[in-house]
Amino acid sequence: MAIQGPIPISFEQVFPHGCYIVGEVEQVKDFDASNNGRTVYAKDKNTGELIWQVAVMDADPTVKAGQKTVSVKILSPVQPVPPAALPGLPFVPVEFDAMTVTAYVGQNTGRLAWSIRARAMRAPRTAAPARQAAAGKEVAA
Repeated sequence: MAIQGPIPISFEQVFPHGCYIVGEVEQVKDFDASNNGRTVYAKDKNTGELIWQVAVMDADPTVKAGQKTVSVKILSPVQPVPPAALPGLPFVPVEFDAMTVTAYVGQNTGRLAWSIRARAMRAPRTAAPARQAAAGKEVAA
């Protein structure tokens, strides 16, 4: 099979309606390497960079409640900083760059699941043409 490793994917394909940060950015622990009260943090096997994670809520209104919140892992040598909060919004909108997905079978469910990774997070771009078109709005040329 030609597909090997993580599959590159765009933010718009994963979150066509956008997403919002609903948790803290945390460093991922390597539970296999940690022992005797000594915590070891996970590093990416290919790049050696530290792995961080943040919980986000998918803004797609058709997603089932139990599937709205997902974890996005971010590869970075330092802790990624979330975008600034916007006045009047209870959650912080966010977009991710250089995203990949990796399929796996969930241990608890036995079902196909996806691990989502990114290289960076940032504030959403304003008036993204793809999102305007998806919302049925006209895009000025």
